[in-house]
Amino acid sequence: MRLCRFRRDGKVELGLYDEQRIVPFAAGAKRFEEALHERLNLPQSDSLLDFLPPDGAGWKSAQRMADWVAKSGEQLPPGTSLATNSVELLVPIPRPNKLFLLAGNYAEHIREGGGAATERAETFPYVFMKPPTTTLTDPGIAVQLPSISPEHVDWELELAVVIGRRAKHVSESSALEIVAGYTIVNDISDRKFRPNPSRKKREKDTFFDWLHGKWADSFCPCGPCIASAESIADPQKLAMKLSVNGKVRQDASTAQQIFPVAAVIEFISGFVTLEPGDIISTGTPAGVGNATGTYLRAGDKIEASIAGIGTLVSPVVAER
Repeated sequence: MRLCRFRRDGKVELGLYDEQRIVPFAAGAKRFEEALHERLNLPQSDSLLDFLPPDGAGWKSAQRMADWVAKSGEQLPPGTSLATNSVELLVPIPRPNKLFLLAGNYAEHIREGGGAATERAETFPYVFMKPPTTTLTDPGIAVQLPSISPEHVDWELELAVVIGRRAKHVSESSALEIVAGYTIVNDISDRKFRPNPSRKKREKDTFFDWLHGKWADSFCPCGPCIASAESIADPQKLAMKLSVNGKVRQDASTAQQIFPVAAVIEFISGFVTLEPGDIISTGTPAGVGNATGTYLRAGDKIEASIAGIGTLVSPVVAER
C-alpha cells in the first residue's frame, strides 16, 4: 500500500498513490462501501500516520480499501480516482519532530570520496540532522542553488524510514516493528561551502563546513509517497537509481548498506526517543556528482527512484 498527501483546488487531501492515478480517501471509501456494502473506519485526519502501521487507527481500513482498488484494476467506478499529474504532490510527513540522516553508510560511496570503508563491527553510524521545516521539499518543487554558494551542489538518493511508534532502546531484532513505512529522500549537499573563506583556521572547521553544506533551504526533497511497512518485505533488497537530465548517476541497492535499517534504528533509539513521524534517511550509495566534479545547474531535472516506493522528481533553479 502506498499513500500520499496532495493538494487540489487549494485543499490538502490524502489518498492511495499510483504513478498514473490517485484514489482520494473520501472517494475511495464511498465507492468501496457502495460496492461491498461494508463501512470503512477511516478517521477524519490529515496525517498519513493515522493510516499506517503499526498503530494507525485507520490502517486496517486503508489496507482494505487499497486491496479493493488493486483487485478492481481498471474497473473502478467512475469518479473514484484522478490522474496523478493533475494534482500537486506534497511531502508525506510535512513536519516531523526529527529529521535524521546518515553519512557514509555505503562502502563504495566512502571510497569514491577518497575514504577507506570500515567494517560494521569496527565503527558506528554517522548521524546528523537537517531543519525539517525549511529543507523538506515537495515532489516536483525545485531545489534551489543557494546564491551564497551555488557552484558545488550535489545529489544523494536515500531510502528514508518513517517511524510509526514512540520507542527507545529498540533492539535490532525488533526495530522494524516500529516502522510505519518508507519514502525517498534526496539529501542535497553543498560540497564546498566555506563560510568566511578568509577566516582564521580552527580545528573543527572542516566538520562544520561539511555540516553547513547540508542545511540550505530546499535541500531535502521527499516523497512522492509512503510505502507502508508491510508492503516492503525486506528494506535491504530495494533497487535504487538516480538520474540527472536522463543520465543515470546512481544505480545501487539498499543491500549495500553498511548498517541496515534495523541497526540504524537500534543505534539512534539507544540515546534518542523516536516518535511517530520521525524520519531517518539511511545514507547514499556511490555515484554522487562530487566524485567526478559534476554538480547541479539551474535547469537540471533529478529523478530519484527506489523500487516499491516510486520516483521523486526535482527540478533545479537558482535561488532568487
